[in-house]
Amino acid sequence: MSHLSSQGRIALLPDPLDEEQRTLQQSILTFAQRELGHDLDRRDHERDFPREDWRKCARLGLLGMPIPSAYGGLDVSATTIAAALEGLGYGCPDNGLIFALNAQMWACELPIVHFGTEEQKRHWLPGLCDGSLIAAHGMTEPESGSDAFALRTLATPREGGGWLLNGSKTFVTNAPDSDVFIVFATTDRSLGFAGLCAFVLERGTPGLEVGSPFSKMGLRTSHLGEVFLNDCEVPPESLLGEPGGGMAIFNTSMRWERSLILAAAVGTMRRQLERCIAYARERVQFGTPIGSFQAVSHPLAKMRLRLQTSHLMLYRIAALLDAGTATDLDAAMTKLHLSEALVKSSLDALQIHGGSGYVTESGLERDVRDALGSRIYSGTSEMQHNVIARHLGL
Repeated sequence: MSHLSSQGRIALLPDPLDEEQRTLQQSILTFAQRELGHDLDRRDHERDFPREDWRKCARLGLLGMPIPSAYGGLDVSATTIAAALEGLGYGCPDNGLIFALNAQMWACELPIVHFGTEEQKRHWLPGLCDGSLIAAHGMTEPESGSDAFALRTLATPREGGGWLLNGSKTFVTNAPDSDVFIVFATTDRSLGFAGLCAFVLERGTPGLEVGSPFSKMGLRTSHLGEVFLNDCEVPPESLLGEPGGGMAIFNTSMRWERSLILAAAVGTMRRQLERCIAYARERVQFGTPIGSFQAVSHPLAKMRLRLQTSHLMLYRIAALLDAGTATDLDAAMTKLHLSEALVKSSLDALQIHGGSGYVTESGLERDVRDALGSRIYSGTSEMQHNVIARHLGL
């Protein structure tokens, strides 16, 4: 029995979605195919952030999915968000745009949703929902990457209230285009995570400077840059959560981010596999379709296996998030598996297409470059292995 539908779509079972979620997923897939990723070869080459596509996604409601309706969002479940992002990944070839959307939702919107005051929520969330504001999350520093809590950015209380921030952040997704910044600083480096605080800053705050976009290997339509804080004076209301509460804010956002940032990759891997199956049936060498050769059919079988296991892990973690029972272990396993699967399947798709996959116009070499970043952002694969090992008591 074939697992391809009459439309050539791979069927993934069990299907955890209800009729409304399936309809939403298909509508987003159709929207993405029709509206997003045009002129992508040029934009990828020129490292051009697709601001109009960003606004289109906002108008559709994608940026408001995790935000309560009281602040302009859709307030939908994690499972519904996973379904929407899977459809987006299938229909939209611009992985950089998808990455930028995810970076804002999980690392910027959710901290305000979960830890912001009512005033902060009403001030920031509507603009983040409707696409008029772009946000960035600054934790990584030149000397603290995987060792996130070794950061050196200092928050000094000011007489009369407020804070003075000094330090720098690097590898900040969306920074060159952002209007809003969530940055982490410590009140006392000797306290470790207990001194960590989070602040919400707006572009134009005196002492806050943003660097130019980095040139990078993949995800080129998503800008990455530096943020510099030089005697940056911020008022008391810029503090997000409680003093010393930064670790809880960071860990909460990372649990959601690691769980769902690669939801779109399931759609991407499905699209890649379907394209490869069609190519393996049509491409003839030595008088026979190349799909009849094990050198081609076996990688396709592995791509199918990775797609199925990734689908199962994605909707498992979504269900756990909806139930409020997702753990750091669950998030680490999901992020590790999906990122490694995406890289391997992207490489297989290119190899199956041979020389035609290596040229820029195919989009397959761009998929490989974009996929490699998934093993690094939101915690490297090595760090996810460490989380898993720690939960094994090692």
